[in-house]
Amino acid sequence: MDKKLLDILVCPVCKGKLVYRKEAGELICKLDRLAFPVRDDIPVMLVDEARELPADEEVPD
Repeated sequence: MDKKLLDILVCPVCKGKLVYRKEAGELICKLDRLAFPVRDDIPVMLVDEARELPADEEVPD
């Protein structure tokens, strides 16, 4: 994932910062507890495509 792209991408719900979880291929919004998939190095920033993080799943820093 390109660092410049990560710097400008925000959560489509709250406009908050995202954390890239490379091993899972996801961009995580800590505030909304949503995981947006990254497919073929392209972030899918659609709320309908996001996965809700369970309460027991740790959110990366």
